[in-house]
Amino acid sequence: MRQRQSVMQFCSGQLIQFYSGVDTDGGVHALFVISGRVDATGNASGCTAVQEDFEKQVRNNNIIFRIPTPVFGAGLIEMIQDRALVANLNANSATKSNLGISGRLNRNGNDGTVSRFGWKAQNQSLLLFSGEAYNVEMGITNELFQSERDENPTCQFASVPNDSQLFDTKAGFPGLIQAIENFANFQRFLDQPKPVTSFGNLSSFSISKGRDAFNAVGCGQCHTPSLTTSPVATVAALKNRTANLFSDIALHNMGVGLEDGIAQGGARGNEFRTAPLWGVGQRIFFLHDGRTRDLLQAIKEHASSGSEANTVIGRFNLLNDSDTQHLLNFLRSL
Repeated sequence: MRQRQSVMQFCSGQLIQFYSGVDTDGGVHALFVISGRVDATGNASGCTAVQEDFEKQVRNNNIIFRIPTPVFGAGLIEMIQDRALVANLNANSATKSNLGISGRLNRNGNDGTVSRFGWKAQNQSLLLFSGEAYNVEMGITNELFQSERDENPTCQFASVPNDSQLFDTKAGFPGLIQAIENFANFQRFLDQPKPVTSFGNLSSFSISKGRDAFNAVGCGQCHTPSLTTSPVATVAALKNRTANLFSDIALHNMGVGLEDGIAQGGARGNEFRTAPLWGVGQRIFFLHDGRTRDLLQAIKEHASSGSEANTVIGRFNLLNDSDTQHLLNFLRSL
């Protein structure tokens, strides 16, 4: 089996992973470039950037899509202390060991603190998460990502970085902050979803039974129901709050079935951050690549060779039809 090369591209909330060749480059390649576009006018008409042949890679089945991670409650996730995440990961160690669950936190290579945003928890803060999104998804360089991804001299039409602070030279202090800071603040104050207690066919009895089944089979060992934010947060709205995220923010080996071959931060190709489940009842597509709209299939896709979830999914598969439905109703209530 040949080694796969990974090339990442964010576009309209989707990350495309491009596999070809034998060496892993992990670089960002543009899904669309100016050259060849009918609306490229003026200086842009002289851009000679080369368009990737993605159609060929689609035919070769070398394309994987990645759907965006929800950003509600992001400020609460940011305000959970590292030590709380460490303590939670170390809790119930005997139970986790019996289930084959280990996991580890993705840590920033500069200061060793816990990274927590993105499918692989590769971004340490919302500001970094925002700066990456501006650069990779929209092609807007900024003071966190200052270099153009394609430095073709025929395609440079704006100063670098595109998004930067405007300084008030008379007063001697910054005037306007960067757009990425405003974007980070927007995400920071999006509240967490509120679960429903009953709705339509989702009765409170079924939801309660489903929560019991969720915990009984072991789902809650990774999808931690809640964590508490720091008591010393500078923003009162984010201080000492219960974040009902249903995640431990840790990386887990999800096996060959979900492996994408992408290393981000300290995360390996088969590792993913435990996806927070809050709001999952409102999602249309599931898993990192949106491969299914079926919640039951999404659960079963957690099991494959090497996955830490194999024992838990084996126990899930032993549930009777009634308890399975209760568990699904519980998830849809979140």
